[in-house]
Formats: sequence, C-alpha cells, structure tokens
Amino acid sequence: MPHQSTKPILRKHARNMRANQTKAEAIMWNALRSRKLKAIKFKRQVPIDNYIVDFLCADHRLIVEIDGSQHAENQYDQTRDAALKNRGFKVLRFWNNDVLKELNKVCHAIIASVYLTE
Repeated sequence: MPHQSTKPILRKHARNMRANQTKAEAIMWNALRSRKLKAIKFKRQVPIDNYIVDFLCADHRLIVEIDGSQHAENQYDQTRDAALKNRGFKVLRFWNNDVLKELNKVCHAIIASVYLTE
C-alpha cells in the first residue's frame, strides 16, 4: 500500500503493539477481524506515514482509534488526525470504556461511517 510507512522502526513498533494490545484493543480486534463486521476488512496497528493507527480499513480509508484517558484533549492527537485527514482518511475515535461496555454501539457507529457516508 502506498500510504504505509516504509520506516523499519515503525513496522517493528507496530508488530510489538499487535503483540501487546490493550484489553479494549483486543475486544475491538475480535469484533473487526476476519471481516466479521459487515464484511469490512480491517488491519490492526498499521504504520501510515510517521504514525501507527489502531485499525485501518484501507478500502474505505477509515481509521478507528481506541483511546484511554491520556488522549483526552491531546494536541498531538489533534495534529495527527488532521494530518491523516489531509491524506484522505476518516478518523473515528472511541474511548476504551465505550469498547468495553458498549461494543455494539461502537460497531454500529463504524458501520454507519462506512455505509452512510459513501
């Protein structure tokens, strides 16, 4: 994929993140993997430019981020999202707590983003 980073350090870090995912990321990945969610194909911990995104659906240029409280009003995340949006990606952010307690709601929001905005 032309948008993926070719930096070996980012690829190595992404592999490490896949091996050490948070509980919320593991639950979200279980819901997204193997096209379980309306046959939408996702990859996890994907390097794009200088960033690693939690989940990527390349076909729909959709990024899904699962965040803990350290991301609240985070300037870095705002800058990162703007850079990714400038590359043509849509970025959806969900709190860990939403994934842990309201997974169906999160999944419905992802589906709506893919199918209601095209």
